[in-house]
Amino acid sequence: MQKVYDFLKACGTYYLATDEGGQPRVRPFGTIDLFEGRLYIQTGKVKDVSKQLQANPKAELCAFNGEKWLRVSGTLVRDDRREAKAHMLDSYPNLKAMYSPDDDNTEVLYFENAKAVFSSFTAPPEEIEF
Repeated sequence: MQKVYDFLKACGTYYLATDEGGQPRVRPFGTIDLFEGRLYIQTGKVKDVSKQLQANPKAELCAFNGEKWLRVSGTLVRDDRREAKAHMLDSYPNLKAMYSPDDDNTEVLYFENAKAVFSSFTAPPEEIEF
């Protein structure tokens, strides 16, 4: 999982796909965190992406570094613990102007039953499950 985290962190931006009543929705994200051995993302509960994930927690993200791309698919599980939110916000201090581990909007979610696939045009795919 460390390799997945390092790749996403180095890319800076990845794209998260969710389902909105049968219509795929994709948007850029920039938050990624490792906490207690799990891969986390962050959003706000008031956003459409949060509502989509609560209705259907299956999601996939994709990132590209110019040579390789990574897809991570799985189920995103909400973690309402203050410690998980604080860890994410400590990793992204610029978000503290908009979010707090104590507000009712900050949402962190971790991947469960996830499969990561590293791909390129020149090498066979590498799969990691976590």
